[in-house]
Amino acid sequence: MAELVYRPVIGAALTVFKALDLKIDCKGSENFPRSGGAVLVSNHIGYMDFIFAGLAARPQKRLVRFMAKESVFRNKIAGPLMRGMKHIPVDRKQGEAAYAHALESLRSGEIIGVFPEATISQSFTLKSFKSGAARMAQEAGVPLIPVALWGTQRLWTKGRSRNLKRSHIPVTIRVGEPLEAPGDQYAGAITRRLRERMQELLEAAQRAYPVRPGGPNDTWWVPAHLGGTAPTPAQVREAEAG
Repeated sequence: MAELVYRPVIGAALTVFKALDLKIDCKGSENFPRSGGAVLVSNHIGYMDFIFAGLAARPQKRLVRFMAKESVFRNKIAGPLMRGMKHIPVDRKQGEAAYAHALESLRSGEIIGVFPEATISQSFTLKSFKSGAARMAQEAGVPLIPVALWGTQRLWTKGRSRNLKRSHIPVTIRVGEPLEAPGDQYAGAITRRLRERMQELLEAAQRAYPVRPGGPNDTWWVPAHLGGTAPTPAQVREAEAG
């Protein structure tokens, strides 16, 4: 089936990234299957994460259908594009329909993209993972493909203005080996293994990142445990509770 929207959108995104002189370093794309279903699982640190996570599958000539909150599909500009790219709207109060849609897509050989943290991590560390990705992989009989992103928060993230000028920002992407999700195992245990794998990939992406903070006003995007001024997970939880 022709992709009348998705491929042109990818082309437009790559043109914009070239104009911005973004330095994209992606390793591990060969871990995506060339055919058949899989669940792409990514950390979530910025509003553009789905674009970069999806690009990681491009060398294998795969397109990723992301699960995204339903409100995005109501946007006059983004909505038609999201529907045209066959992404999956998620109503968080009634998620059964989206789950069933994702399962059907996986069984038909699609790659479904999921952010198991559900929301952007303002501490830029991994939050707790929901088990939906593991359960989908189990039910569909497909592998989980972990993806770690780093640097995307510097482009556009929660609580910060967009930085879409020609800023030469690097983005590092690391794709891990497939993680099987046997149907006879507890989904929580698979989710724990997935999070551990994601943590390893995230640390590898951070070590490979070619830029360090440039001064006291440029540490907001670095986690507190790495010496930056991003809020700690505890501080984020306290702010959300208050």
